[in-house]
Amino acid sequence: MPPRVTPVAQNQQANQDLVYFVHPSEDPNFVLVTPPLNGSNYLAWSRSMRHALGAKNKLSFIDGSLLVPDLLELNCSSWEQCNHLLHYWIINSISEPIAQTLVFHEYVFDIWEDLKERFSKADRIRIAAIRSSIHSRKQGSKSVFEYFTELKSLWEELNSHRPIPMCSYIPQCRCEAMRAARNQRVEDQVIQFLQGLNDYFSIVKSPILLMDPFPPLYKVYSLVVQEESNNSILSPSPPVLDDSNVLINASES
Repeated sequence: MPPRVTPVAQNQQANQDLVYFVHPSEDPNFVLVTPPLNGSNYLAWSRSMRHALGAKNKLSFIDGSLLVPDLLELNCSSWEQCNHLLHYWIINSISEPIAQTLVFHEYVFDIWEDLKERFSKADRIRIAAIRSSIHSRKQGSKSVFEYFTELKSLWEELNSHRPIPMCSYIPQCRCEAMRAARNQRVEDQVIQFLQGLNDYFSIVKSPILLMDPFPPLYKVYSLVVQEESNNSILSPSPPVLDDSNVLINASES
């Protein structure tokens, strides 16, 4: 009588089959993410790469959760095929100088750890440059959307280097200290955003800062965009005059 297969074992086998599945269109020349890793964009690149590999159910190859099978195991050849394929995918998404230093790694897990060790360390010089860029950022001739998008990108990068500490207890505590820390960071971003706006937004700056409770960031952004829209309606751009009409009027004068 053959051994009985439990539902848990069946689910494990099904998940393993999905991990080893490779679509016929997924060849070694496939490029998963752009722009490629150049050394200064590791945080954004690694996050995009994890999302791309997660969509293809291949995260277990880089996080170490899928161990290298023994040579006699039935799925050994499938594992090797996926390992080689991911090796090419990551190399194709890296700039040439960095890629040349990784070609001799046998396992894709070692490639991922090598890149993490080299580029994931928080660079204090970069953090100082981000903070300086945030505080010196002004709207100028840019629209509110363009100005806010630039700030949002800098905030996200800074938060990647300086994330808010999370409670390590299980279950996590729900004390007011953690909530206050997040609220203070949002308030700092709102103040930075308002300070860099042009002077004709002064009519909305003071009322926003006096609001209680303090509004969230996207609410403030919405209010400022609405004011920008009102200004464009009340102060339309002057009409463009036709050169021929100008010459005719001048000659008649």
